[in-house]
Amino acid sequence: MIPVPVVVTVLGGWCAVYLADTLLKSSNSLKASYEDWLLTYGLSVSPFHLRWQTALFNRQFYSWGRWKPRFLYLWFSVGMVFGILAMFGSVILLGKTLLQTLTQMLTEAPKAQNDRMLQVVVSVPSSGLCLRAVCKLMVLHENSPCSAVPGVNLPVSQLTYFFSAILISGVIHEVGHGVAAIREQVRFNGFGVFIFIVYPGAFVDLFTTHLQLISPVQQLRIFCAGVWHNFVLGVASFMVLFLLPAILFPFYYTGVGALVTEVAEDSPANGPRGLFVGDLVTNLQDCPVYNVEDWNSCLGDISEKSQVGYCVSAATLQQLSFPARVYRRLDGTVECCSNNSLTDICFSYSNKLDSHLYACLPARKVIEASKVCRTNMDCHKDFVPSFCVTPSLENQTRLIRVKHPPHIDMLYVGHPMHLQYTVSLSSFVPRQNFLSIDLPVMIETFCKYLISLSGALAVINAVPCFALDGQWILNSFLEATLSSLIVEKQNRELVGFLILLAGSALLAANVALGLWMVTAR
Repeated sequence: MIPVPVVVTVLGGWCAVYLADTLLKSSNSLKASYEDWLLTYGLSVSPFHLRWQTALFNRQFYSWGRWKPRFLYLWFSVGMVFGILAMFGSVILLGKTLLQTLTQMLTEAPKAQNDRMLQVVVSVPSSGLCLRAVCKLMVLHENSPCSAVPGVNLPVSQLTYFFSAILISGVIHEVGHGVAAIREQVRFNGFGVFIFIVYPGAFVDLFTTHLQLISPVQQLRIFCAGVWHNFVLGVASFMVLFLLPAILFPFYYTGVGALVTEVAEDSPANGPRGLFVGDLVTNLQDCPVYNVEDWNSCLGDISEKSQVGYCVSAATLQQLSFPARVYRRLDGTVECCSNNSLTDICFSYSNKLDSHLYACLPARKVIEASKVCRTNMDCHKDFVPSFCVTPSLENQTRLIRVKHPPHIDMLYVGHPMHLQYTVSLSSFVPRQNFLSIDLPVMIETFCKYLISLSGALAVINAVPCFALDGQWILNSFLEATLSSLIVEKQNRELVGFLILLAGSALLAANVALGLWMVTAR
């Protein structure tokens, strides 16, 4: 749940702003000067909504809108086709997502988050033809930066990326509308930004009368420009992310391991023989690690598969083992070491006479320089009698050997996912000591946020829903395609209204269930 101090701070801050605004507007001596000040700077205040509009950028917008008319015509024509396809595609995507969510709820057998294509939690304040865009939108998949809600499961360290990506996505979205409007000879009144509760956004103010006088196809170029620009921004961010190793090649090299950038204080990997910032992880058990993807993949495999064993010669086993009482834990697994031991682990093995033998052995001496095995057959070498000894641990717990040369191997006992969640790594290793190990991670993270949020903004705004771009795209599309089939404008408007009603209900259902899935579980 959202922490109470955060809620109190946000509500208290907005109450203070709104109270100050109300007092100043009700003051006989200050009202006139205050309203003049708001008008001069283009500010407006309403409950949980602060807006700033300016004409400072009008010249720049007109310069963009008149640059290479032929190119812009082709650019926004392609955007129009994309916007229309996105409108139909978003309905299909939301319908499929809704069915998946309902199926998951009814079967009570949760699937992995990455199995669902889209999860929507949206807040979109909007008014008329200002074409505003602000969202709390998330395309969710495993390891996605957007599979989180601020105050619920989004770390504080990620808030800067989250809100910056929302603002940039909104600005690029509105720049598309503004430039397309100028290209189609619609008067551009101004550009602005706003904050709704805690979410930043942007908008453009267009002259409504001009917008209504142009043809439906011209309107479509304007209305589709926002989602088109969000799509382009997402593709550009993906290309930067994909080419990042080549872009940073002069300063960082990759493919040699996963570089530790942070270890949480409560991490089981934190300690004298644990991992430290700057360590380079090269292996997890016998699984080679060349980058962060390998780290995550190896931990996933270790978690899914049974615990591996280690080859120990019969002579070494007899030398290291000592008598211990064997008993069963509550989950049915066997323990044969003292609970107070920090260095010894109970190992199970078998010989020709007995398939269930146990020995309490010093973990580091057994594991170091030992070959990984699954059965005794894996250990037959040079005719030396050997056994495959396997740690006897609680269910889901694993003993993992982490190689990070030149340091001594870290031996980790616990759930593999705890290691994944509490250790941050990077695939980029600095070529020089003065280079930051965090810079590539920051660029990667920001690109992932831009891809997710800008893509989500494109998908959701294309939905034929009241107050979203999809409403105007649908109306213009119907005017352009059905005017000869449905002669009466009133009937075309009725068709559009029914479609918008269905689209709004579909989006609302996804929002409600998406919010429940994020918070309730």
